[in-house]
Amino acid sequence: MGGAMALTLAALAYPGMLGLSKVSSAQDRVIANTQWGPLTEQDRDFVVKVRAAGLWEYPVGQIGLQKGTSPAVKTASQHLVDGHSALDTTCRKIAPMLNITLPNIASPQQQGFVNQLKSESGKTFDTDFANILRMTHGSIFNTVAKIRSTTKNSLVRALADQANDTVLDHITVMEKTGLVDFDQTLFQQTTPPKLPDSDLTPPPPAAGQPEVVLTPPPNATSTPVDVNGVAGGGNSSGSGASPSPTGG
Repeated sequence: MGGAMALTLAALAYPGMLGLSKVSSAQDRVIANTQWGPLTEQDRDFVVKVRAAGLWEYPVGQIGLQKGTSPAVKTASQHLVDGHSALDTTCRKIAPMLNITLPNIASPQQQGFVNQLKSESGKTFDTDFANILRMTHGSIFNTVAKIRSTTKNSLVRALADQANDTVLDHITVMEKTGLVDFDQTLFQQTTPPKLPDSDLTPPPPAAGQPEVVLTPPPNATSTPVDVNGVAGGGNSSGSGASPSPTGG
C-alpha cells in the first residue's frame, strides 16, 4: 500500500491545489489598476488557483463522505466541502469585479486526483485521501502567505485571509486522521516532479457555459468574504468599476 501511495503522489502531486503553472517570469507585473488597488499577474493567478482548488477538492470531500471508513476521514471531508464552497463564493464575487475569468474544470492533474480517489475504497482510500490532501495543502500554504504579504489589492488580500484560515484548517484535519506519512508527504512538497504546463493549468470555460457553483452544505460554518466591507474601495452594490488595464 505504501509503495502504491508513493507512486500516486509522485505521478499526480504538486502543485495540486495550485492548479495553474507560472505564466510569466514577472509575476509582480501590474496588469490592471482597480479601485481596490493594483492587480498583478500573481494576484490574478491566485484567484484562479483558489477556484481551481475547489473544483477538485469539493468533489473529493463529497466522495470522502461516502467512502471514508473512519469518523476522522468523514470529518475532514466535511471540512473540504464546507471550506471550499465558501472560498468559491468569494472567488465568484470578486472575479468579475477584477475582470478575471474563472475556470469551470480543474486542471488535468487535479482531475487525476479525483479519478484516483474515485477508484479506491477502504483503508487505501482513507490513506491516499489524507496524504494527497495534506501534501497539496502544505504546498499552497507558503503561496497564500506570500500573496497576503505582498498584494496591494484589498479584494485579493481578503481572499488570501480566508484561504489562509481554510488551508490551515484542512491541514489540521488531515493530520488528525492519523494516516499522514510525514516523511513521504514533506518529500513530495519539497521535490515536486516536473509536469508539463498543460497538466497544471485548468482549461478556460467554454463560451456561454454556465458558471459552476459549489453549493454550501446545509450546516455550513465557513463564511465568504463580505465584499462590501473590504477596505480600499467598492460600492454598496458589491460591483465595482471595471479595472483599467495597464500597458505592457
